[in-house]
Amino acid sequence: MRVIGGLWHWRHNPLRRTTDLVESWVALVSLLLVLVAAPVLGTVVGSVAQDALQQSARDQQRARHMVRATVVAKLGRSVPEADPEIPSGRGVRSRVVADWTAPDGTRRHGPVTTGLKSPHAGDHFALWTDLHGRTVSRPLDTGTATAHAVVTGLGTAMAAAGLVEGVRRLVVWRLVRRRYARWDQAWDRAGPDWGRTGAGS
Repeated sequence: MRVIGGLWHWRHNPLRRTTDLVESWVALVSLLLVLVAAPVLGTVVGSVAQDALQQSARDQQRARHMVRATVVAKLGRSVPEADPEIPSGRGVRSRVVADWTAPDGTRRHGPVTTGLKSPHAGDHFALWTDLHGRTVSRPLDTGTATAHAVVTGLGTAMAAAGLVEGVRRLVVWRLVRRRYARWDQAWDRAGPDWGRTGAGS
């Protein structure tokens, strides 16, 4: 409202300069872009991201399978949790040699990581694999996909608003510099006669 009031105030003001009017219009357009265009852009990008991520989640859930693996032996030291979809509160994971059967019936054997705190030979644990038994990370769930899409939409809206504000500040800075340059020129013209008798001062 203040921006609109400023535009109205400058309409017939005899002291109005062109830069004043331009600055008010820039402020109004920027406000409209931040309040309308940025949220719309964020919503569109978030919606597109949601569709893509949900499709990716469905594809992963179809292609990845949880199988039961059996610990054969423990390998070396534990390693930090590497799966970004698992909360960091889960701590470290242990490396073990394990046996498992792939969804296609193939027997598999090899080194894998497990969430078992102290694995021993014969312990069982869940393992995500593809159809042929190759280990994969757990599939993206719909809740996580939605959270990523929301963050993407909000980030886009905030980035757009920041860009608009940055452009507005740049334009205002240029206008202020031009205004100061004109003042300097006016002072230079008036300077030699300033304060002299009969010079109109």
